Amino acid sequence: MAKVSIMGGGSWGIALAALLEKNGHKVTVWSALKDEVEMLRVNREHKMMPGVFLAEDILCTDDEREAVEGSDLLVMAVASSYTRRTARRISSLVSDRQKILNVAKGIEEDTLMTLSEIIEQEIPQADVAVMSGPSHAEEVGRGIPTTIVVGAKSRETAEYIQSLFMSEVFRVYVSSDILGMELGGALKNVVALAAGIADGLGYGDNTKAALITRGIAEIARLGTAMGGKYETFCGLTGIGDLIVTCASMHSRNRRAGILIGQGKTYEEAMAEVKMVVEGVYSAKAAMQLAAKYHVQLPIIEQVNQILFEGKNAAQAVKELMLRDRKIEVSGAQWEN
Repeated sequence: MAKVSIMGGGSWGIALAALLEKNGHKVTVWSALKDEVEMLRVNREHKMMPGVFLAEDILCTDDEREAVEGSDLLVMAVASSYTRRTARRISSLVSDRQKILNVAKGIEEDTLMTLSEIIEQEIPQADVAVMSGPSHAEEVGRGIPTTIVVGAKSRETAEYIQSLFMSEVFRVYVSSDILGMELGGALKNVVALAAGIADGLGYGDNTKAALITRGIAEIARLGTAMGGKYETFCGLTGIGDLIVTCASMHSRNRRAGILIGQGKTYEEAMAEVKMVVEGVYSAKAAMQLAAKYHVQLPIIEQVNQILFEGKNAAQAVKELMLRDRKIEVSGAQWEN
């Protein structure tokens, strides 16, 4: 049995807390929000995750010292925009080589750092790993079979975390490609906004299939230019995560995209979804990375123009369709 603390009391943190408790571990859920902690203590349920109940022996607290000290694993489950401040808040409490698993997805706009890089910068003494893959919290919390990947710098750390989470409903693979995993997880949210926008415009399966397929091509193009492994983008944390985020109504990015496609601003869409829409925060960072690494991201570029420049969504789709003619597979040889 391990002592695991979930740093963040949102839907993903609650789903993982329930999973880890069922696996026999001693679990603590920490939140900076006193009202959220009180709700979890009293109701043993989060209003964003109805029907997923926390066992009575799961401790819920707003005391970070109580959560961090003596924990075998800290699971960083706050939204990406809160990762740095949370890491800074707990840094002095983290012991040397204490393991931290980041499960959020995003890129910091100002620094272009991935979330694991932010945690390493704020908590240099920690052993930082990441977990990503096609995994809606609503389904994990209900015990629906899910497959995911843990990435770490050492195989020992990856396999240790794998052993904590692995169950008959939660299969865990391991990987050394932390960068590729994080880029796939962050950038798929931007493409999911595009898929939602297409839904909001009333387009069909053909359009969505095109966005998913060409979207993963963009993600892999940038990811490999930055040093990620191409195979990672073909796997669970690449195309797998992209498919589930573009196709499911559990996806806050797709739901926000639908509202944007129907004419709402991204601020109005985020307010209606009532959850952090990570793709909005990663969209600008993606374009800055594209410029830095001299990579073209036409879908993500159009999403940025819709979000931040007031571009008409239907016009953006038209421009994507009318781009210069291309060959799909570069390097392919013609017989004649």
